Amino acid sequence: MKRNLIIGAGVLVSLVALYFLFGNNTAIETSDIYASVKKGPFKIEIETTGELEAKNSVKILGPSILMNFDIYQVTIQSIVTEGTVVKKGEWVATLDRSEFQKKFIAKQIEEEKAKSKFNQVQLDTTLQLRQSRDELINLKYAVEEKAIILEQSKFEPPASIKQADINVEKAKRAYDQAVDNYKIKKNQNIEKMREVSAELRKVQGEMDGMNTVLQSFDVKAPEDGMVIYEKGWDGKSIKGGSQIRLWEPTVATLPDLTKMQSKTFVNEVDIRKIKAGQVVEVGLDAYPDKKLLGVVSSVANVGEQRPNSDSKVFEVQVEIKKTDPTLRPSMTTSNRILTHQEDAVLFIPLESLHSQFDSITYVFLKDGIDIIKQEVIVGESNANDVIITKGLKDNDRLYLSIPASVAGQQVKLLPELNGKRNKNELKKETSTPLTNDTKKPTKS
Repeated sequence: MKRNLIIGAGVLVSLVALYFLFGNNTAIETSDIYASVKKGPFKIEIETTGELEAKNSVKILGPSILMNFDIYQVTIQSIVTEGTVVKKGEWVATLDRSEFQKKFIAKQIEEEKAKSKFNQVQLDTTLQLRQSRDELINLKYAVEEKAIILEQSKFEPPASIKQADINVEKAKRAYDQAVDNYKIKKNQNIEKMREVSAELRKVQGEMDGMNTVLQSFDVKAPEDGMVIYEKGWDGKSIKGGSQIRLWEPTVATLPDLTKMQSKTFVNEVDIRKIKAGQVVEVGLDAYPDKKLLGVVSSVANVGEQRPNSDSKVFEVQVEIKKTDPTLRPSMTTSNRILTHQEDAVLFIPLESLHSQFDSITYVFLKDGIDIIKQEVIVGESNANDVIITKGLKDNDRLYLSIPASVAGQQVKLLPELNGKRNKNELKKETSTPLTNDTKKPTKS
């Protein structure tokens, strides 16, 4: 008897198993793919990736004065490793001097020529003035000699005395003319010396300036800090072998690590939702468990085309609210920008929502053992869920997939919307079987 009971129980268990395996495919298909309507706070967030950078930084500059020498770009020969901590005045980079060196050598030759010209004019002036002074002395002696002859001729005939007197006057006139000529020649030579002196000083001043510029090819740190490479117009870091343009001669930067921000870009569809002051949860790829509080500090008014992208994006700056010693420039960030929040609303997963001709939105509602194709009214949505404003209540159960047994069932419409519908359109929509091409609201 007992044995028969055991055998009978085994047969019953087998029949039940066979029923669930072959006789109730729909139950197996839908038994574990449903979700519940939830009530609570609902957040609408926009997720972006970004990069950390210092809010403030000191630029390490190359010699922009090179533009005065018709040099407008220069190559970085060598530079310290990015992330190196330097003290004020320590070496950061060396720039290529070759093009400037040619101009420097040419200026040295020009200086030598100016010095040679100065020395030549100085020697010529000295010689000319010496000759003029000797001539004056000789002319003065000639006047004295003629005066003596005139004195001695007083006992001679009047004609001889007159001739001697004329000779004295001629000697005096020659002397006076020589004195005037000496003064003129002296002033001329003074001006010549001033001219060559000014030219020499000009060239020497340019040489002094070029010597200073030559030293500036060894770029030094203006302050203490960590060296971070500057990014060029193409977004690539400026490093050894790169060229810098001297109208913006930034070689590297020394960021202020106490105030950091995340630079990110938002597409043109979502940018209208972003405003300054919105709260942001900032994550770090380098520290997955670390979450930082940020706030949107600025939103660009003009879009831009990013490399390898077809769509326009807008730059958004997110300021990190607290100092963290682990933060470093160029770290990759994940930013969750909170654009809107509801305190207590009903919401469901987007996967459980379906639509028919984009006019009626519905769900598959589990009602005891029945399945109802229930119309719902939706509100805002985020990446995963959507708000339900009408048609469901808290803890209702919904199917995430389409139950095969009720796929062709008509939608149970919300009575309060019947007066607002077009009757002909309503008849068409409710009499058309649902296809597999269901649509869902676009995710925010």
